[in-house]
Formats: sequence, C-alpha cells, structure tokens
Amino acid sequence: MVGVSFDDVAANAAFAKKYGFAFPILSDADRSIAIAYGAAPDKSAGYAKRITVVVGADGRVEQVIEKVDVKTHAGTLLDSFAGGGKSR
Repeated sequence: MVGVSFDDVAANAAFAKKYGFAFPILSDADRSIAIAYGAAPDKSAGYAKRITVVVGADGRVEQVIEKVDVKTHAGTLLDSFAGGGKSR
C-alpha cells in the first residue's frame, strides 16, 4: 500500500509520521500519477480527488473506489478484500 500526494517528499514524510502511517506517501508534485489514474484533470489541478486504486500483483487495475469517506474507508477497503474484491 502507498499513498500519493501533491506535496513534496519532506511534507509527505512528516504527515505519515504524524499520523503513524505504516506505508509511504509518494510525492506527485507534477500531477502525472493523479492524471494517469483519473484523480486530477491536468497539471494545473490544485488538489486531487480522494480515490483508491487497487492494483493487482500483475500490475493491472482491479478496482477503483471513487467515493472515499476518510472515517470509514480503511475498514470498507479491508472488508472488500475479505469479501472477494467487491466495494460498497
């Protein structure tokens, strides 16, 4: 699991440390990842949509979850994996 943010590497590292994340947050300052995955329309985007993209071991996108509630999303995602990949 990784997170992706428009913030720089140092800001992402500080954010991950502050909230105790056990995964890295990648810097996408040029917006290329967000554009590729549909989280931002173009390089001028001020922020990305909160989405989750599940990529399989073969590198293919298995699931895209576009409605993310930050308070419940982690549990919903874990339930999705346990239930065979169906999102709510």
